[in-house]
Amino acid sequence: MNRKILTFLFLITFCAFSSFGESINFRASAPSTVAKGQQFRLSYTINTEGTDLNVPESIKGFDVLYGPSISSSYSTTIINGKSSSESSITYTYILQAKSEGTYSLPAASIKVNGKTYSSNSARVTVVPPDKNSQIRQQQQQQGIQRPQAVASSSTPGKISPNDAFIRAIISKTKVHEQEAFLVTFRFYTRLGVQDIGQVQFPEFEGFMVEEVDMPQNQQLRVENYNGQNYYAVDLKKSLLFPQRSGNLVIPQGKIEMVFQVPSGVSSFFGEEMTAVKKTVTTKPINIRVESLPTPKPGNFSNGVGSFSMSSSITSHHVKANEAVTIKVVISGTGNTKLIKNPEFELPDEIESYDPKITQNVKVTENGLSGSKTIEYLIIPRYEGSYKIPAVTMSYFDTHSKSYKTLSTQEFSLKVDKDPNAAKGGASSNYGNQKDLLAQQDIRYLKTEPYAFQSINDFLFDSWTYYLWYLLPAFLFVGFSIAYRKQIKENANLVLLRNKKANKVANKRLKLAKKYLLGQDKSSFYEEILRAVWGYLSDKLTIPVANLNRDNIEIELTKYGADDMLRSDFMYILDTSEFARYAPAESTDAMDKLYQTTVEAIGKMENAAKAKRKQ
Repeated sequence: MNRKILTFLFLITFCAFSSFGESINFRASAPSTVAKGQQFRLSYTINTEGTDLNVPESIKGFDVLYGPSISSSYSTTIINGKSSSESSITYTYILQAKSEGTYSLPAASIKVNGKTYSSNSARVTVVPPDKNSQIRQQQQQQGIQRPQAVASSSTPGKISPNDAFIRAIISKTKVHEQEAFLVTFRFYTRLGVQDIGQVQFPEFEGFMVEEVDMPQNQQLRVENYNGQNYYAVDLKKSLLFPQRSGNLVIPQGKIEMVFQVPSGVSSFFGEEMTAVKKTVTTKPINIRVESLPTPKPGNFSNGVGSFSMSSSITSHHVKANEAVTIKVVISGTGNTKLIKNPEFELPDEIESYDPKITQNVKVTENGLSGSKTIEYLIIPRYEGSYKIPAVTMSYFDTHSKSYKTLSTQEFSLKVDKDPNAAKGGASSNYGNQKDLLAQQDIRYLKTEPYAFQSINDFLFDSWTYYLWYLLPAFLFVGFSIAYRKQIKENANLVLLRNKKANKVANKRLKLAKKYLLGQDKSSFYEEILRAVWGYLSDKLTIPVANLNRDNIEIELTKYGADDMLRSDFMYILDTSEFARYAPAESTDAMDKLYQTTVEAIGKMENAAKAKRKQ
């Protein structure tokens, strides 16, 4: 009897501690963007049972049409023979957006075992309704009906230009040299996307480029553009720094895509869909780049943006031959990486070394934000008191459109005599050495007896003497011939690119290997594409802009590539293009693609050697 009571008490205690140690997860979820008049779900989910759910009866900007409806889920997972289970309860409300703007949906509260828990709040942006969409009522869960947020205007089998396109959006249309601005490539669609083909973003000639990191798994959002609602997603963001003034052009970019459009044929399940291929392109954009005002300050640092500068020194009192570090930190937002290092004018008695540069910046939509640290190592060689003057730096401020000057503080440095000077060690007194070198009458005396040499052993008038005259002449002629040949080859840009194609491709493949080891899927496939497109462009002497899947096979055939090699290149291009936007590939698949690429380029080089021997 006692054993049963003990067992019962143990089970109660175990359950109590299990309940106490369980992590409560209570979260709210809703779509990030909806159209005005659209109905949507606001859900509160908790991973255990709770009581007294409290949600505000009225929510600003929305009508609460229904709720809460309660649903529960339970799942069991078995991994390596061990099972784990998860359960959750979801409270769902149906809301309707009644006014445009950005709103915060309130947090809810719930009680679990007498303790109150609060969820997160959710932000929702309400965009205008689609002006051309016809309100089509469709049956939703629990008999609730809502208007369609995004409606297509495409006809059966055809894609309307307004249903799918890409925009290159720039943050500024008029900038100064080195002034950062952002270009965003945003894809808009009112159709379902079935497949993605070749992606070709433009090259930014005349700009320094910093890529903005994009989230791996982006969600489509509803965006109102020109009065119509679209599903939109940002494909690429680049921070550009114009390197010269005048009119610069961001050229056209394009993506081949396969869309699902109505076929015009109805079935039991509704209207059937068909696949249609379409190339969507961006329009070229002109950027007006103004020169920086003249005259520029003499200490202009090449900085454009908004900056501040501070400085520090490790010690104000040292001994001769001891190292001192002066640190200068330039902080702010702009073209931070391109700022020149300030230069100190140091006394002759202080020796300086090349500075150590540390960049701590991140790419933001306004420029490179962060700091650049320059550490100057100096060593005073002689005792005394010294002044290390302040350094100044001018930059162009993009807010005030004028030059501004920054300055560090002046430092005082007291140097005592080196205590090791009298010991004659490696750290001897440099002052004594200086005095010794100043005495020009001191010479070293040679004490060994001098060996006289026979006149017949002289080099003058011997055959070796004349050979030393002829040898430079022969070398000069040989170098001249080789140099002229090199100049002639370098002048032939096509031949030069052809020779360097394998070297450039190998560099990119090494970088791709690095991304492969780091499991950076997106960068790996992008670098593989760059390597192959660039290699084929250089080897086939066709600009990258003119290369496409159709003419590559024709040109490879002309070059002498066999069917297997052509098939390998097509496999590499197709796999890389698709994998960049597909779910994550396995490491084995990425390894296989890398090896296939290396082998294909190797076979191409062998074919080129065979062609030259013919």
